[in-house]
Amino acid sequence: MHWYTGNTTYDTVLTIALALVAIVAVTAPFVPSPYGRFGSNRFGFTLAPRLGWFLMELGSPLTFLYFYFQGPHRFSPVPLIFLGLWCVHYANRAFFFPLSIRSPRGAQANFSAMVMGIGVVVTALHGYLNGSYFSHFGSQYTTAWLTDPRFLIGFPLWAISYALNLHCEAIVRNLRTREEVAAGTRIYRIPVGGLFRWVTSPTYLTELSAWTGFALASWSMGGVFILTVSAANLLPRAVSTHRWYRERFPDYPRERKALVPYLY
Repeated sequence: MHWYTGNTTYDTVLTIALALVAIVAVTAPFVPSPYGRFGSNRFGFTLAPRLGWFLMELGSPLTFLYFYFQGPHRFSPVPLIFLGLWCVHYANRAFFFPLSIRSPRGAQANFSAMVMGIGVVVTALHGYLNGSYFSHFGSQYTTAWLTDPRFLIGFPLWAISYALNLHCEAIVRNLRTREEVAAGTRIYRIPVGGLFRWVTSPTYLTELSAWTGFALASWSMGGVFILTVSAANLLPRAVSTHRWYRERFPDYPRERKALVPYLY
């Protein structure tokens, strides 16, 4: 199978990855991913959220770095820019974010091992498809790519979305004080400020817009994969989260949408 790059291994893995997107798109609307407020042990044993997030996200930087540095174009300017982008993103997603989760001390683990296992597969595919493509197969990545409209639009979209995502995560993290965490108190509050003024799940919105920018800037099927598989998972989860807040908090702001301001 060699329909995209001409490399049988890469194109076969890409085909499997796109099939996985279809599976997630079909199943996710019926079963919210069992972690966080939707955590459940009916899909097997559970992990502490810090450990679960760390193990799930670790596959992406490890596979990306390994396959990236096998490529002949690994030290070319444009691939190096994507390498830097990747390192910035996963320094937060795989390391800072899991460690900064304010999970109540002594609280029961709520991160399904099933989610972690599926997540490892997705992030490993993500890392391989992009790391290999940037340093092996991306023939368009000459210095002229830096002035291409796709890069000029996509890269700022990624950067702005990434910054907004960090801000949204900080708002959520600070809903629970360190004292409450130390006391083992599990409490939920309505987030306010920033993009929470308009939507219930701005972290999902900014993650999807960041991956949109990444897919546009890289103009690669690896970028399309991570955008579509994220959308397949996060769109129904945003709807479930929105419903959860409205059911739990009678005074929840009625003007907020689930994911897209004023629309959805």
